[in-house]
Amino acid sequence: MTTTTRRHPIAGNWASLLLPIADDDSIDFERLTEEIDVLNAAGVDGIYSNGTAGEFHNQTEAEYERIQDVLASRCRSAGMPFVIGACQPDPILMLDRLRRATVHKPLAIQVILPDWWPLTNLEATDFLRRASEAAEGTPLILYNPPHAKRVLSPAELRDVCGPCPSVVGMKIADGDAGWYAQARAHLSEFSLFIPGHHLATGMKQDVAVGAFSNVACLHPRGAQAWTELMHGDMDAALNIESRICAFMDNHIVPFRRDRGYSNAALDKLLAVIGDWGPVTTRLRWPYRFIDEQEAASLRDRARMIIPELFAR
Repeated sequence: MTTTTRRHPIAGNWASLLLPIADDDSIDFERLTEEIDVLNAAGVDGIYSNGTAGEFHNQTEAEYERIQDVLASRCRSAGMPFVIGACQPDPILMLDRLRRATVHKPLAIQVILPDWWPLTNLEATDFLRRASEAAEGTPLILYNPPHAKRVLSPAELRDVCGPCPSVVGMKIADGDAGWYAQARAHLSEFSLFIPGHHLATGMKQDVAVGAFSNVACLHPRGAQAWTELMHGDMDAALNIESRICAFMDNHIVPFRRDRGYSNAALDKLLAVIGDWGPVTTRLRWPYRFIDEQEAASLRDRARMIIPELFAR
């Protein structure tokens, strides 16, 4: 990626805004404000709203508006970069969310491809062109997660996003050495964000510029320090990554693989294990969430396996 100029310099360790859900399934906006302030104080590279762990798929439009108002006002006061997720499976609602997000002047706006019926490449490009018009010059990040109806290959991402200059980056899953070779060949002009627990590998491969990070869910300040370590001591960062991956594979992934919990449930579990802010494991109905006792039992283990993340 060093030989091609990227469309936008956005990069780094981005922390997800997790929704504090009260017992009555309402959003606790007082705790949401407190969470944003904690993330600002942690010194992360940026905060983003309405990703999967932000439960974008399960909120009203009035709630969406209020979440972005709180995020923008608190981040602007702290001088913190922020990205707004306009994600919504319905393309008309997503464009409406996107238009409303532009008022806050975020660094970028994140979108997904409409998700009830998978789009062809031509349809995807047409959607992103329309989204670019609605964004009125605000850069776009395409979120194409492993659970999307269509997971695009690097070549397909190039074909879909290449004609849309407003699309400056992508949040995607990485893969093996072959995938990294394809990403270098086809996506060098885009800022690529990969899963947080693979970030050191992605940066060493000269592919990833950052992560909208599950490691920041576990501990935002520790994730920031680890990200900065990658620029000075990659071998040490890779050593930490190997232990982060071991913790995730052995203690977090089984909740999804064996017990059917969602990725949002896993991210909230990580936040409670990290014990850094006012977030509980609760998800909004009808999604099942992991009992907080599970987090308590894993807290000491996390600190034993990856103490570097909790040293600050």
